[in-house]
Amino acid sequence: MHVSTSREAAASGDLHISGRDPAPTGVSRAMQTMDALSPTPDGALASPASVRNAGPILEVLKAHLPARGRVLEIAGGSGQHSVAFAGALPGLTWTPSDPSPEARTSMAAWAGQARLANLQPPLALDMLDEASWPTEQTDAVICINMIHISPWAATEGLMRLAGRALRRPGGLLALYGPYREAGVELAPSNAAFDADLKRRNPDWGLRDSDAVIAEAKAAGLALTQRIAMPANNIMLLFRAL
Repeated sequence: MHVSTSREAAASGDLHISGRDPAPTGVSRAMQTMDALSPTPDGALASPASVRNAGPILEVLKAHLPARGRVLEIAGGSGQHSVAFAGALPGLTWTPSDPSPEARTSMAAWAGQARLANLQPPLALDMLDEASWPTEQTDAVICINMIHISPWAATEGLMRLAGRALRRPGGLLALYGPYREAGVELAPSNAAFDADLKRRNPDWGLRDSDAVIAEAKAAGLALTQRIAMPANNIMLLFRAL
Protein backbone atom coordinates (compact mmCIF):
# COMPACT_ATOMS: atom_id res chain seq x y z
CA MET A 1 0.00 0.00 0.00
CA HIS A 2 1.83 3.37 -0.79
CA VAL A 3 3.35 9.87 -3.97
CA SER A 4 6.01 10.61 -6.17
CA THR A 5 7.62 13.13 -3.84
CA SER A 6 8.77 10.17 -1.73
CA ARG A 7 11.89 8.06 -1.48
CA GLU A 8 10.14 5.77 -3.97
CA ALA A 9 10.21 8.30 -6.71
CA ALA A 10 13.84 9.00 -6.00
CA ALA A 11 15.14 5.57 -5.29
CA SER A 12 12.94 2.70 -4.18
CA GLY A 13 10.07 0.62 -5.40
CA ASP A 14 6.93 1.37 -3.47
CA LEU A 15 3.65 0.31 -4.86
CA HIS A 16 0.21 1.31 -4.52
CA ILE A 17 -2.93 6.94 -3.36
CA SER A 18 -1.96 9.67 -5.01
CA GLY A 19 -3.14 13.22 -4.55
CA ARG A 20 -4.43 13.13 -0.98
CA ASP A 21 -3.11 12.52 2.51
CA PRO A 22 -4.59 9.52 4.24
CA ALA A 23 -6.66 9.54 7.39
CA PRO A 24 -4.55 10.14 10.50
CA THR A 25 -5.29 6.77 12.12
CA GLY A 26 -6.27 3.29 11.11
CA VAL A 27 -6.23 1.84 7.62
CA SER A 28 -8.10 3.84 5.01
CA ARG A 29 -10.06 1.89 2.44
CA ALA A 30 -8.78 4.36 -0.10
CA MET A 31 -5.83 3.05 -2.02
CA GLN A 32 -2.66 3.66 0.00
CA THR A 33 0.50 4.31 -1.99
CA MET A 34 3.67 6.34 -2.10
CA ASP A 35 3.78 6.02 -5.86
CA ALA A 36 2.19 8.32 -8.44
CA LEU A 37 -0.54 6.32 -10.18
CA SER A 38 -1.88 7.11 -13.63
CA PRO A 39 -5.39 6.01 -14.69
CA THR A 40 -5.77 4.21 -18.00
CA PRO A 41 -8.85 4.34 -20.26
CA ASP A 42 -10.08 0.91 -19.19
CA GLY A 43 -10.03 1.67 -15.46
CA ALA A 44 -6.63 0.23 -14.55
CA LEU A 45 -4.08 2.24 -12.58
CA ALA A 46 -0.51 2.33 -13.87
CA SER A 47 2.20 2.22 -11.20
CA PRO A 48 5.75 3.05 -12.35
CA ALA A 49 7.14 1.48 -9.18
CA SER A 50 5.39 -1.81 -9.88
CA VAL A 51 7.02 -1.93 -13.29
CA ARG A 52 10.45 -1.17 -11.80
CA ASN A 53 10.45 -3.67 -8.99
CA ALA A 54 8.44 -6.53 -10.50
CA GLY A 55 11.47 -8.09 -12.20
CA PRO A 56 13.77 -8.29 -9.15
CA ILE A 57 10.94 -9.53 -6.93
CA LEU A 58 9.93 -12.14 -9.50
CA GLU A 59 13.46 -13.55 -9.61
CA VAL A 60 13.29 -14.21 -5.87
CA LEU A 61 9.82 -15.70 -6.08
CA LYS A 62 10.86 -18.04 -8.89
CA ALA A 63 13.63 -19.40 -6.70
CA HIS A 64 11.50 -19.97 -3.61
CA LEU A 65 7.88 -20.63 -4.62
CA PRO A 66 6.74 -24.16 -5.44
CA ALA A 67 6.12 -25.05 -9.06
CA ARG A 68 2.45 -25.62 -8.28
CA GLY A 69 0.11 -24.47 -5.55
CA ARG A 70 -1.85 -21.49 -4.29
CA VAL A 71 -0.53 -17.98 -3.59
CA LEU A 72 -2.33 -15.23 -1.68
CA GLU A 73 -1.10 -11.66 -2.33
CA ILE A 74 -1.82 -9.12 0.40
CA ALA A 75 -2.24 -5.39 -0.36
CA GLY A 76 -1.81 -5.91 -4.09
CA GLY A 77 -2.35 -2.26 -5.03
CA SER A 78 -2.70 -1.55 -8.74
CA GLY A 79 -2.67 -5.23 -9.71
CA GLN A 80 0.32 -5.04 -12.04
CA HIS A 81 2.35 -7.30 -9.79
CA SER A 82 -0.42 -9.89 -9.79
CA VAL A 83 -0.50 -10.02 -13.57
CA ALA A 84 3.30 -10.07 -13.90
CA PHE A 85 3.77 -12.83 -11.34
CA ALA A 86 0.82 -15.00 -12.36
CA GLY A 87 1.87 -14.70 -16.00
CA ALA A 88 5.43 -15.80 -15.25
CA LEU A 89 4.39 -18.61 -12.87
CA PRO A 90 1.56 -20.46 -14.67
CA GLY A 91 1.64 -23.45 -12.32
CA LEU A 92 0.51 -21.30 -9.40
CA THR A 93 -3.03 -20.15 -8.71
CA TRP A 94 -2.59 -16.48 -7.80
CA THR A 95 -5.20 -14.67 -5.69
CA PRO A 96 -4.63 -10.91 -5.22
CA SER A 97 -6.30 -8.88 -2.49
CA ASP A 98 -6.63 -5.33 -1.19
CA PRO A 99 -9.09 -3.61 1.18
CA SER A 100 -9.45 -0.70 -1.28
CA PRO A 101 -12.26 -0.88 -3.85
CA GLU A 102 -10.17 1.42 -6.06
CA ALA A 103 -7.33 -1.08 -5.98
CA ARG A 104 -9.58 -4.03 -6.69
CA THR A 105 -11.12 -2.23 -9.67
CA SER A 106 -7.63 -1.69 -11.06
CA MET A 107 -6.70 -5.32 -10.39
CA ALA A 108 -9.75 -6.51 -12.27
CA ALA A 109 -8.96 -4.22 -15.20
CA TRP A 110 -5.38 -5.48 -15.50
CA ALA A 111 -6.57 -9.07 -15.17
CA GLY A 112 -9.16 -8.49 -17.88
CA GLN A 113 -6.43 -7.41 -20.25
CA ALA A 114 -4.13 -10.31 -19.36
CA ARG A 115 -6.76 -13.09 -19.41
CA LEU A 116 -4.66 -15.45 -17.31
CA ALA A 117 -6.33 -18.71 -16.34
CA ASN A 118 -4.43 -18.92 -13.05
CA LEU A 119 -5.23 -15.37 -11.85
CA GLN A 120 -8.22 -15.28 -9.52
CA PRO A 121 -10.61 -12.33 -8.88
CA PRO A 122 -9.32 -9.97 -6.19
CA LEU A 123 -10.45 -10.40 -2.58
CA ALA A 124 -11.35 -7.63 -0.14
CA LEU A 125 -8.92 -8.60 2.62
CA ASP A 126 -8.15 -6.16 5.43
CA MET A 127 -5.40 -7.06 7.87
CA LEU A 128 -7.33 -5.25 10.62
CA ASP A 129 -10.52 -7.25 10.03
CA GLU A 130 -10.20 -10.96 10.64
CA ALA A 131 -13.74 -11.51 9.38
CA SER A 132 -12.44 -10.69 5.89
CA TRP A 133 -9.70 -13.34 5.94
CA PRO A 134 -10.02 -16.54 3.89
CA THR A 135 -10.34 -19.86 5.66
CA GLU A 136 -8.66 -22.12 3.08
CA GLN A 137 -4.97 -22.90 3.27
CA THR A 138 -2.41 -21.60 0.81
CA ASP A 139 1.16 -22.46 -0.13
CA ALA A 140 2.47 -18.89 0.01
CA VAL A 141 1.54 -15.41 1.22
CA ILE A 142 3.18 -12.46 -0.56
CA CYS A 143 3.12 -8.91 0.81
CA ILE A 144 4.87 -6.07 -1.02
CA ASN A 145 5.26 -2.57 0.45
CA MET A 146 2.49 -2.69 3.01
CA ILE A 147 4.20 -2.90 6.37
CA HIS A 148 5.67 0.62 6.40
CA ILE A 149 2.49 2.29 5.14
CA SER A 150 0.00 0.83 7.59
CA PRO A 151 -0.29 0.79 11.38
CA TRP A 152 1.66 -1.83 13.28
CA ALA A 153 -1.60 -3.67 13.96
CA ALA A 154 -1.72 -4.51 10.24
CA THR A 155 1.63 -6.30 10.53
CA GLU A 156 0.32 -8.20 13.53
CA GLY A 157 -2.73 -9.16 11.49
CA LEU A 158 -0.59 -10.21 8.53
CA MET A 159 1.42 -12.58 10.72
CA ARG A 160 -1.69 -14.08 12.30
CA LEU A 161 -3.21 -14.60 8.86
CA ALA A 162 -0.04 -16.20 7.50
CA GLY A 163 0.34 -18.39 10.56
CA ARG A 164 -3.22 -19.59 10.10
CA ALA A 165 -3.38 -19.85 6.32
CA LEU A 166 0.00 -21.30 5.30
CA ARG A 167 0.35 -25.01 4.78
CA ARG A 168 2.65 -26.63 7.32
CA PRO A 169 5.46 -27.33 7.23
CA GLY A 170 7.14 -25.15 4.66
CA GLY A 171 4.52 -22.61 3.60
CA LEU A 172 6.22 -19.39 2.46
CA LEU A 173 5.66 -15.83 3.66
CA ALA A 174 7.56 -13.35 1.47
CA LEU A 175 7.84 -9.67 2.46
CA TYR A 176 9.34 -6.86 0.36
CA GLY A 177 10.09 -3.28 1.32
CA PRO A 178 12.43 -0.96 3.23
CA TYR A 179 13.30 -1.70 6.87
CA ARG A 180 15.43 -0.51 9.73
CA GLU A 181 18.03 -3.16 10.54
CA ALA A 182 20.22 -3.52 13.59
CA GLY A 183 23.83 -2.79 12.73
CA VAL A 184 22.98 -1.47 9.26
CA GLU A 185 23.18 2.28 8.65
CA LEU A 186 19.91 3.65 7.32
CA ALA A 187 20.34 4.96 3.78
CA PRO A 188 19.65 8.72 3.49
CA SER A 189 16.83 8.07 1.01
CA ASN A 190 15.18 5.64 3.44
CA ALA A 191 15.59 8.08 6.35
CA ALA A 192 13.87 10.81 4.31
CA PHE A 193 11.15 8.38 3.26
CA ASP A 194 10.57 7.34 6.88
CA ALA A 195 10.22 10.99 7.96
CA ASP A 196 7.73 11.64 5.16
CA LEU A 197 5.66 8.60 6.11
CA LYS A 198 5.49 9.69 9.76
CA ARG A 199 4.53 13.21 8.71
CA ARG A 200 1.62 11.80 6.74
CA ASN A 201 0.55 9.43 9.49
CA PRO A 202 2.33 8.94 12.84
CA ASP A 203 1.29 5.28 12.81
CA TRP A 204 3.34 4.68 9.65
CA GLY A 205 7.08 4.40 9.13
CA LEU A 206 9.90 1.97 8.43
CA ARG A 207 9.74 -0.98 10.82
CA ASP A 208 12.59 -2.61 12.66
CA SER A 209 13.20 -5.92 10.94
CA ASP A 210 13.83 -7.58 14.31
CA ALA A 211 10.34 -6.61 15.46
CA VAL A 212 8.82 -8.02 12.27
CA ILE A 213 10.80 -11.24 12.67
CA ALA A 214 9.67 -11.57 16.29
CA GLU A 215 6.04 -11.08 15.30
CA ALA A 216 6.42 -13.78 12.65
CA LYS A 217 8.01 -16.14 15.16
CA ALA A 218 5.06 -15.68 17.50
CA ALA A 219 2.82 -16.87 14.65
CA GLY A 220 4.91 -20.00 14.04
CA LEU A 221 6.97 -18.63 11.14
CA ALA A 222 10.76 -18.82 11.00
CA LEU A 223 12.98 -16.42 9.07
CA THR A 224 14.96 -18.42 6.51
CA GLN A 225 16.51 -15.74 4.30
CA ARG A 226 17.21 -12.02 4.02
CA ILE A 227 17.81 -10.88 0.44
CA ALA A 228 19.15 -7.43 -0.47
CA MET A 229 17.11 -5.82 -3.24
CA PRO A 230 17.58 -2.72 -5.42
CA ALA A 231 17.06 0.78 -4.05
CA ASN A 232 17.69 -0.11 -0.39
CA ASN A 233 14.84 -2.59 -0.11
CA ILE A 234 15.06 -6.12 1.22
CA MET A 235 13.04 -9.31 1.02
CA LEU A 236 12.42 -11.33 4.16
CA LEU A 237 11.41 -14.96 3.61
CA PHE A 238 9.74 -17.02 6.32
CA ARG A 239 8.62 -20.63 6.43
CA ALA A 240 5.76 -22.12 8.44
CA LEU A 241 7.07 -24.59 11.01
